[in-house]
Amino acid sequence: MKETISILIITYNRPDDLLDLLKSIRKQNDLSALKEIMILNNASTVSYKEAEEFIHKNPQLKIKYSVSTENLGVSRGRNKLMSEATGDYFLVLDDDIIFQKETGFENIKQSFTNTLFKEENTGIITFRVIYYDTKEVQQTAFPHKRYEELKDKSFFLTYYFAGCAHLLKKELLEKTGFYPTDFFYGMEEYDLSYRAINAGYSLGYDATVTFEHKESPKGRQANDKKLSSQWVNKSKVAWKYLPARYYASTMLAWSIEYRKKIKGHWGTYFSSWKKALSIPFTEKKKKISKEAIEYLKKVKARLWY
Repeated sequence: MKETISILIITYNRPDDLLDLLKSIRKQNDLSALKEIMILNNASTVSYKEAEEFIHKNPQLKIKYSVSTENLGVSRGRNKLMSEATGDYFLVLDDDIIFQKETGFENIKQSFTNTLFKEENTGIITFRVIYYDTKEVQQTAFPHKRYEELKDKSFFLTYYFAGCAHLLKKELLEKTGFYPTDFFYGMEEYDLSYRAINAGYSLGYDATVTFEHKESPKGRQANDKKLSSQWVNKSKVAWKYLPARYYASTMLAWSIEYRKKIKGHWGTYFSSWKKALSIPFTEKKKKISKEAIEYLKKVKARLWY
């Protein structure tokens, strides 16, 4: 593989986790394809002194570290990094994740040479993610809702990718554009996934590379805010790209999910309904093509919510 890989990391108030990730990258056997490591400190309120010292002492990792004056969120933060990265591929990692094995990066650089992914013009690949503490597969980072059916497969095609550990082609973004800037947190991957599929790409899963995810509570939104963002943003995605019936079912299903998981916080609940119901008046329809819908059906995508 002659193409190069840029590693992109957004970090917020997790200096220790970021340091562990950088150390796991340094331990990789083969970093010959590494173009750069780009880190955006998303206006953290805690000291990153130790991580910054590590960056200074390891110039071979080609780390470009910047500090934002405001918290850009996930979408705008990733957009900034992707617009500045120069590699042919972007390996996007959460800051509280680490490589499980020292062969991880050299296996990643081979991912797009997989026969299935070459034949199906795969543009984004999600890797296997397990919990750091238990070593069990993190189902919320598994890129398909048919977990029991697909959990033992090494490779398969899917309809969305998991944000915590994925590889994408830079060329894809030239056709799809970046993440929606009004998504501060949640479902931004679905938005880009549908645009990628509509542009003629498939999405894939590669279990030959495993990452361990600490799923740190630091820097995460409160549950009611998190679920509200997911509810509203998933409704936006359904409205923009899918037939209207999926927008209606998504709103209803996520409102039920909110009430099942959140006790109280009625103000957030009703404001979320208001935001979701206003979507047809604020968002333009960008319905994906017939071919894209056929692809979603072929990979058994869950579209109702």
